[in-house]
Amino acid sequence: MTNLAAKIPLPVQAAAMRGVFRLPAMLKRLIAGKPVTRDGQTLALDAQLLVKLTAASGINLTSNSVAESRAGMEINVDLLPSPPLDVTSRDLRMSTPDGELPARLYTPRDYAEPGPLLVYFHGGGWVLGSVRTHDYAARFLAEHSGVRVLSVEYRLAPEHRFPAAVDDALAAFDYAHKHADELGVDQQRIAVGGDSAGGNLAAVTALQCAQRGGPAPVFQLLVYPEVDFVTKRRSRQLFAEGFFLTDADMNWFEGHYLSPDDDRSDPRISPLLAGDLSGLPPAYLVTAGFDPLRDNGHAYAKALEEAGVSVSYQCQRDMIHGFINFAPLGGRFREATLEIAAALRAGLAYAR
Repeated sequence: MTNLAAKIPLPVQAAAMRGVFRLPAMLKRLIAGKPVTRDGQTLALDAQLLVKLTAASGINLTSNSVAESRAGMEINVDLLPSPPLDVTSRDLRMSTPDGELPARLYTPRDYAEPGPLLVYFHGGGWVLGSVRTHDYAARFLAEHSGVRVLSVEYRLAPEHRFPAAVDDALAAFDYAHKHADELGVDQQRIAVGGDSAGGNLAAVTALQCAQRGGPAPVFQLLVYPEVDFVTKRRSRQLFAEGFFLTDADMNWFEGHYLSPDDDRSDPRISPLLAGDLSGLPPAYLVTAGFDPLRDNGHAYAKALEEAGVSVSYQCQRDMIHGFINFAPLGGRFREATLEIAAALRAGLAYAR
């Protein structure tokens, strides 16, 4: 965040953000500028407005230090409105082979125990983010899907590089399965999901469960996941900068998450490169049109389908990376996130 933005009190910045997004579309367009079209797609007005505002304020996803980047993401959450959601939550700690993991369990109104559960992994490039930064996203998914959500505070890099987050994600699923009665959920209706880096962890968890045999998720919710650290596809260049997540950000995340000697083709890093994807649970995979990760996600959906996995793929062509975090702003962000919640509801409705 720039020095100018830092000098403006946070409540003032938050009020300004809320006010701008409540303006009539005509005024939003005046602020955002002419429509942006690339690769046959037109950026949603709400997304273009957000990009314009963040650029003007100097807000970046990553900065020189990990501490500054983490603090920035936490602060940016407070700039967003907090529309009320009829969801209760409680914090808990999960015992794992590597120690206790904090988590937060969200329960929608009228949830009938034992019901379905989504074990959720937040985004942030394996370096940033927390249960707190994704609190609204988890609440939103719980309320609009009717599914209980367990959001996991997995270990972050660079303090804990690969495979720490992978180990935590698998351990979190195993904990949920083992403690289903305690959590008030149906052991046979547990899904894994996440956004961005969290989508990667969800995909990797599903893959590892299939490979080992035994307890496994019945559904995977993959929101603009990173699935291939080896191949840089066309969207990586097309949307390298100017649309929230940048190519520089991705390089920054990789440099902190992985060590130089790590094999980028390891399926625990790049699930798209696994030799066998058969036997995986059904998946809903969504990408954003103006996202460097778009083509990787699409490639994974095709690979799953070719392996005989039931997969529903949706590209929100007018959206940017991270759109579920901006659902509190309403408009297209909320609409796109509602579709994800609907897919989760449908995916777990009859899963067994």
